[in-house]
Amino acid sequence: MSKPAEYDVLDRQIINALHGGFPIVDEPYVEIASWFNIGSQELIERLDNLLKSGALTRFGPLFNSQRMGGEVTLAALCVPEHRYDEIAEIVNSYRQVAHNYQREHAFNMWFVICTEVPGEIKKVIQAIEDETGLKVYDCPKEREYFIGLRLQA
Repeated sequence: MSKPAEYDVLDRQIINALHGGFPIVDEPYVEIASWFNIGSQELIERLDNLLKSGALTRFGPLFNSQRMGGEVTLAALCVPEHRYDEIAEIVNSYRQVAHNYQREHAFNMWFVICTEVPGEIKKVIQAIEDETGLKVYDCPKEREYFIGLRLQA
């Protein structure tokens, strides 16, 4: 088993600072770097290293597709283990699939579908079913809760 990567105090401070927002200014990396008395290039390199190491799985904006006129849903598949990689590749090939997760359960693949226009989710689900031969279980949200979870690195 490989040794987990180690992060210094500055890496942790950067993660904690950016967890709650990103400045919308002409030069955001210069702005953020100034918070830590480092150069913007060092900040970018640290973020890149955090992504490559797996400390961060994603770095980018989150949009509320529904407020922008689109739709979002959570979907699940029961994928035979011997086909898991094949099906994951198919599902991930759809630009509307935001991300997917493997779980130890009969429903072992879960993914989020985000679309720009209403009605497109049904088309994406049908296309995935047609291409994989598997039933996609659509699990639209009934209610949304914002819990504001922030874990300190």
